[in-house]
Amino acid sequence: MRGKRTVLIFVVVFWISGCFIPKTEQVILDRAHAHNDYEHERPLLDALDHGFGSVEADVHLIGGKLLVAHDKEDADPEKTLQALYLEPLRQRVRQNGGNVYQGNCTFTLVIDVKTEAEPTYAALSEILPEYKEILTVVEAGKLRRGAVQVIISGNRARESMAQERIRYVAYDGRLEDLESDEPTHFIPWISFSVEDVTEWDGQGAMPDAVREKLLWIVETAHRKGRKVRIWGIPDQEEIWQELWAAKVDVLNADDLAGLRRFLLKKQGADQSR
Repeated sequence: MRGKRTVLIFVVVFWISGCFIPKTEQVILDRAHAHNDYEHERPLLDALDHGFGSVEADVHLIGGKLLVAHDKEDADPEKTLQALYLEPLRQRVRQNGGNVYQGNCTFTLVIDVKTEAEPTYAALSEILPEYKEILTVVEAGKLRRGAVQVIISGNRARESMAQERIRYVAYDGRLEDLESDEPTHFIPWISFSVEDVTEWDGQGAMPDAVREKLLWIVETAHRKGRKVRIWGIPDQEEIWQELWAAKVDVLNADDLAGLRRFLLKKQGADQSR
């Protein structure tokens, strides 16, 4: 009896701590991306609570540290990439038996480099091997999927990344990379600003020419095995609907709850057909 009671207490404590989430309790939204995630009240954790498949952290190299902030002047020495993202993700993966979400494969951490590409990437390259147990790794051109995929955006040290024999990151492609023959483990995503394709702001119907261009971009990227992400999108359901219909893979949002409601509704509708 005492043994059963001990197990029960352990389960209750684990549940309350938020570390144990049964698969039946949470829907994982692979297409949901937390834009500027660090600006939320609980960086990373709010996105995880909403079931998001990826988050974005802006990083500045300051005094040898990788600090997470939108603007350099707002950087806090305590808010390092390790403290806000890498360490919590490692703990989560350990607690969930090898995954960020129980039963899910790979979670994506987009690191948007705001300072100079080469020195920032050099600093990052010293840190990431410490977390190799949870990271997707490419060694001698062969991919080993981990619980967390790191994608470098912003100021990207492309040549340095491409030349590494062991690489813990991937490169965030742009429209000029759409028809690149680089392997998908190097360029898994094509990301671009909504302003690159349209001035449409979600009011009224999306112009046919814009829709056709967007469909072509998505089809071309998918043919190469890459995902598509668009940034600079207003948090409007009308716009999310157009992107969903065009099969855009990654939907950016600052409004986590709003995008979650939209995606749950869309996924529910698709599953009921």
